[in-house]
Amino acid sequence: MRILTISDVYFPRVNGVSTSIQTFATEFAKKGHEVTLIAPEYASATRGERGGSSWPAASSGSAAIPSAGYPRGELPGFEVIRVASRYLPVDPEDRILRMRQIHPLVPRLADRGYDLVHIQTPFVAHYAGLNLARRLGVPVVESYHTFFEQYVDKYVTFLPASWMRLAARHFSAAQCRDVDALVVPSHAMLSVLETYGVRTPARVIPTGIDLEQFGHGNGGRFRRCHEISADRAVLVHVGRLAFEKNVDFLLRMLVRVKREIPDVLLVIAGEGPARRNLESLSVTLGLRENILFVGYLSRDRELDDCYSAGDGFVFASRTETQGLVILEAMALGVPVISTAVMGTKEVLDGGQGSLIAEEDEVDFASKAVRLLSDPSLRDRLSAQARAYAQSWSAPTLADRMLDLYQAVRLEAKKVRPDAHSDQGLARGVRRVLARAWSRQEK
Repeated sequence: MRILTISDVYFPRVNGVSTSIQTFATEFAKKGHEVTLIAPEYASATRGERGGSSWPAASSGSAAIPSAGYPRGELPGFEVIRVASRYLPVDPEDRILRMRQIHPLVPRLADRGYDLVHIQTPFVAHYAGLNLARRLGVPVVESYHTFFEQYVDKYVTFLPASWMRLAARHFSAAQCRDVDALVVPSHAMLSVLETYGVRTPARVIPTGIDLEQFGHGNGGRFRRCHEISADRAVLVHVGRLAFEKNVDFLLRMLVRVKREIPDVLLVIAGEGPARRNLESLSVTLGLRENILFVGYLSRDRELDDCYSAGDGFVFASRTETQGLVILEAMALGVPVISTAVMGTKEVLDGGQGSLIAEEDEVDFASKAVRLLSDPSLRDRLSAQARAYAQSWSAPTLADRMLDLYQAVRLEAKKVRPDAHSDQGLARGVRRVLARAWSRQEK
């Protein structure tokens, strides 16, 4: 199968969307399928990937992640086309594609014989992906990665939050209606879309974990590198430092842990617009010696070591559609303490390898103290975490995505002879898939 994917974000921009794209594409390539990703050009892109709308320079079609410190050398069968991009005004970390740089690619893409277009983000990539699917004559799938209703008012602050949430709901519903099928990472997120009135056929397919990658962390090496004593109690948080991630709650919770364990250390890995505020808050709360900000870490060694250096992994985001970092920590045998909201509730189902806490500083801190003070509990949860993570393997979930692709392809072929327009084709595919998937669920 040949899959054309398009996204407004990819490495070196680090987030769950970038990780999801790479995880699935790598697994598809291992299984003999071909994936082409259209993604923004970043200032740090490698020379082989630069050149706006030109085809990647690598003769094999493979392309490296354009930043030292991030995964490199995807398999042949997974190529990345970088196109010129511009900054997103409300979020300087991000870039969005320039539409006019995508149009010249169409003749070359048409020669490839793609089976389907998969859209990953709702900005320029959404509309460019729809246009590409129409011009290539193939069906289109979209992943709904982000709970925008809970994000948008954090970045557009000059309008009432209620207005922005309402706009986000309408925007999301309209885009979901544009495509033949949706991929949603959790049942909780699917339920939200259904409340928006979305009736597009949808499958819940989380992003899997590369168990080979997340299985070899060296916590001692990380501690030595950062001069952390081997016997110091350490909690770890990994994630983008954005206001909606609720990291400030973890800092306030840590104040209570410090009362019981004075030398406790919280290691925070990641970058984002909230970092400066969090650094200031740590000083205000008297946590200068209890928090270590380490920024972004490479995924080939440093990140694994960081997870493994922790006696526990802490997480309290309210907006996750899945919560990949929780699974990454578990795959490395690190016990988790987390609230269970939205996608994290499904990841933490049954509490295997974890202690589920309320979003309450007292309750969360008491569980953290319990974990840090009880080596036998840590050992038991560590073993549970490793075993539980096995059920989230990337190959298994990649097969589920490929099954979805195949279903969409087959229905598009059945509907096409009766469709008198591209809109008619899309409506027909959605109608048939909805009936078929409804019967399966019954």
